[in-house]
Amino acid sequence: MSQKQILLVGETWVTSATHFKGFDQFGSVTFHSGAKAAIAALSGTEFALTHMPAHQAVEEFPFTGQALSRYDAILLSDIGANSLLLHPDVWLHGKTVANRLDVLRDWTYGGGALAMFGGYLSFQGIDGKARWHRTAVEQALPVECLPYDDRIEVPQGFRPVIDPLKQAHALFNDISGEWPLLLGANEVRAKPGSEVLARLPDELGGHPLLVTGGFGQGRTLVWTSDISPHWLPQSFIDWPGYKQLLVNMLGWLTSR
Repeated sequence: MSQKQILLVGETWVTSATHFKGFDQFGSVTFHSGAKAAIAALSGTEFALTHMPAHQAVEEFPFTGQALSRYDAILLSDIGANSLLLHPDVWLHGKTVANRLDVLRDWTYGGGALAMFGGYLSFQGIDGKARWHRTAVEQALPVECLPYDDRIEVPQGFRPVIDPLKQAHALFNDISGEWPLLLGANEVRAKPGSEVLARLPDELGGHPLLVTGGFGQGRTLVWTSDISPHWLPQSFIDWPGYKQLLVNMLGWLTSR
């Protein structure tokens, strides 16, 4: 059986630091990837994961539905809308290009599978800088983004609350026992007709955590917490349910 092709976009960043040592100072630049855990978890499964780092997506994310159709699902994680809106031809040279947010929405409507995972540059993000609110991609998602900083920071940790009536849903197949703690999420509003499978606890507002939906002929899903630290602690990554949850998400997205 051939593997299903999955494109994960984002989950990387570059850090520039200045080190002060008495009179002297020097700088350093480091590259970081938050995708390693998900890549490792999906190794050997029916899903072939291609990772497109955030800085590469600016130029390399496809401009046509035909190019997107080589993939069975597109996953956006911790990458802001500007990275797909401001191609160098637009930003540096004042030229026109296709709006890739429109392309992604239309591809999903025609039968594609789209997911967004949480993070500081997902949904609306830190200081509102992810900027997915009122975009074509938001139209496709099963949730609405807030128009401002949407982070819910929970340093004490919280456990997902799963609707008892949804326990038999395919997204929870082969997952049992107590879920590990999460340290935060993006606040969103579920759209009418979507299915909220898991939430934050009531004392934290009961906001959606895992939501599925449909858009035209396509399927959409959001997980409003992270798929890597810091909101997703190492204890969650080490939990057998982490891999199974990812497999279940992709299985549901691509079952059409």
